Amino acid sequence: MSERDPGAAAKPAAPRDRSSWTRGRVLAASAVFTAVPMTFHRLVPNTPGHLGSLLESFLPWSGLVIMVLLGLALLRRSALALVALLLPTAAWTCLFGGLLLPGAQPGAHDLVVVQHNAGDENTDPAGTARSLADAKPDLIALEELLPAALPVYERTLAPRYPYHAVVGTVGLWSRHPLTDVQKVHIKPSEITDPWSRGLRGVVHTRHREIAVYVAHLPSVRIHATGLASAWRDESAGLLGKAVTAEKLRTVILLGDLNSTVGDRGLTPLSSQMNVPARGFAFSFPAAFPLARIDQVMARSATVSSIRTLPATGSDHLPVIARITLG
Repeated sequence: MSERDPGAAAKPAAPRDRSSWTRGRVLAASAVFTAVPMTFHRLVPNTPGHLGSLLESFLPWSGLVIMVLLGLALLRRSALALVALLLPTAAWTCLFGGLLLPGAQPGAHDLVVVQHNAGDENTDPAGTARSLADAKPDLIALEELLPAALPVYERTLAPRYPYHAVVGTVGLWSRHPLTDVQKVHIKPSEITDPWSRGLRGVVHTRHREIAVYVAHLPSVRIHATGLASAWRDESAGLLGKAVTAEKLRTVILLGDLNSTVGDRGLTPLSSQMNVPARGFAFSFPAAFPLARIDQVMARSATVSSIRTLPATGSDHLPVIARITLG
């Protein structure tokens, strides 16, 4: 046996390959970090900058974060990260999984409704009206109706929708008789210019009388400091009080509410009305929809499904929903 050369450097021991249960600790921590605001989003404070509302507006997109983390966990072959991902996956499924299920079969007492912000820069109101009517809904609600475009909508929709009402810049077209149309006062106190964006009417169906509200809440703006939504929140509160005071049992609300149903800014409405049970129907912006701010809600009825219709000349996509009266 040869003697070992005392001057020779010792070779470093080969590092042991870490177990799949110890790899990916950063990914596992990221998964837990993703799950916490999803599960406890109501605890995120809304001041400063309405951060809670901002989070809730885009909460469905947290599913993309889960998919990215899943891909990285598989690439790292990290069992630890995969197990940790069960937390945000479960949270997302509880919040939004039901929206992916197929809608219920049409029933005898259903109404089909269309909600659309027609757009104040829409250069084809006639084409927009025909597109909405071709979907054959019972009711069509429109916002941003300018005086120059209104006669076009009235003329185009009249053959199939003999009953309609317009208050300010919002309107409702119906296959069924429409009576008792009133202005709904939802103007924020700081707005001094002429501003009328709410109406209420009674639609007489074969099954019952329904109070139908059409509303266009003020816009919100996203700044570096957060979400500016004070006017929208005030307007939502006023609309919520009007719905609470409504004497008819069944109420349908159609409108551009400039908010998602998960945003706590709509709590005055979502706390007392049913929201769509099936479908995401992201409606804004039309070029690349990120959120559904065009809403259909109901009281003493169920919004069983909602989806978008093809783009019109507006910066919003129309949404069509089926309402089960029960």
